[in-house]
Amino acid sequence: MNVPVAGLPLQAVADGVRLAVRLTPKASRNAVQGLALEADGGHVLKVAVTAVPENGKANEALIKLLAKEWKLPKTAFTLVAGATDRRKTLHIAGDPAALAAHLAERIIGHG
Repeated sequence: MNVPVAGLPLQAVADGVRLAVRLTPKASRNAVQGLALEADGGHVLKVAVTAVPENGKANEALIKLLAKEWKLPKTAFTLVAGATDRRKTLHIAGDPAALAAHLAERIIGHG
């Protein structure tokens, strides 16, 4: 059931959605910076956090920021790829259609 959401870094899967993220640690502030096009033609959500990339601190800050911004529980987020890379894949648990619609609205709002 892997269904990409057109033009967004989202992919609907059986038990939620997958989100492609490019994380910038040690930034001046925590912020969702919007969409970016990768060299391979894929889309990613650019996010900056003030946390350092040590012992998973930047990954924790990423999940905390997205959960707060999107009004979702932190427990819905799981890092599935890229634990030590800037490019990450997050799994967000829930109803795929409802989550995709909710996240598309939030992501487009950031622009």
